[in-house]
Amino acid sequence: MVKRRRPRYASLVPERNRLFYAFWATGVFLVAIWSVYGLNELMELGWRQFGVHPGEASRWTGILTYPFLHGDLEHLWNNTATFFTLNTLLFYFYRSIALRIWLLLYVVSGVGLFFLGEGGNHIGASGVIYGLAAFLFLSGLIRHSENLMRVSLLVAFLYGGMVWWMLPIEEGVSWEGHLSGAVTGAILALVYRSRGPVDDEEFFPEDQTDPLPRWWAVHHPDDPEVIAQFGPRAFDEPEEHSSSAHDAPTQVRYTIVPSKSNEAKLRSGPDAPLRGGSRSSGKPT
Repeated sequence: MVKRRRPRYASLVPERNRLFYAFWATGVFLVAIWSVYGLNELMELGWRQFGVHPGEASRWTGILTYPFLHGDLEHLWNNTATFFTLNTLLFYFYRSIALRIWLLLYVVSGVGLFFLGEGGNHIGASGVIYGLAAFLFLSGLIRHSENLMRVSLLVAFLYGGMVWWMLPIEEGVSWEGHLSGAVTGAILALVYRSRGPVDDEEFFPEDQTDPLPRWWAVHHPDDPEVIAQFGPRAFDEPEEHSSSAHDAPTQVRYTIVPSKSNEAKLRSGPDAPLRGGSRSSGKPT
């Protein structure tokens, strides 16, 4: 089995397990927040009171529950669309550290909001979303990977306008939660800059063991990978065998018998030699 580098076009084809893992991890959280919203609306449970109440020590548990609570359907839908994109990118490109990063964003951004936020009840997954955006953007800039740099630019292009919502520009918007999440994501990007993927080989490793198909190798016998896998002359046409003794023309020897009219002439010269000889014929007798 020959180890060979994956062709460049393979970068356009996502790895099945990695993509499934990213969708699965994202879907679990989305199912959870939609279920909480549906149950709260249908059964009028009043769960929105369990958000973060900055500075109120008796209500610290809101740090763990606030991302699952939303004010209305529009609030929930906006967070769902953005979270789906950013969280899928995190778990696809940073699979080895994604769960740890997500849990830290979830807890630390809530703690920051609890200590730095102003009064009121803060709910919604926006803090985690801002943390994801900040981590993906900054991490892509400081790692030696073209793929992660593309992710960074994509996040900036799609969600660059979110930066304005980290400022107190509209009443009723938890800008402290947004700012806390973004700062947490940036710090985690710096702390984990040497962990997880550091270059493109993480996504498409060089140790590929898939053999080259024989039909392709037959038509490219001079390719170095073909030579390494099948041998230097594996697909050369067989050489023609040199002529052997049994393939050579058959030697036929025969004697010319004189006719009766010439018999007297032959007898008249007793010393006249009997004519005979041999020749080669291309066909065997």
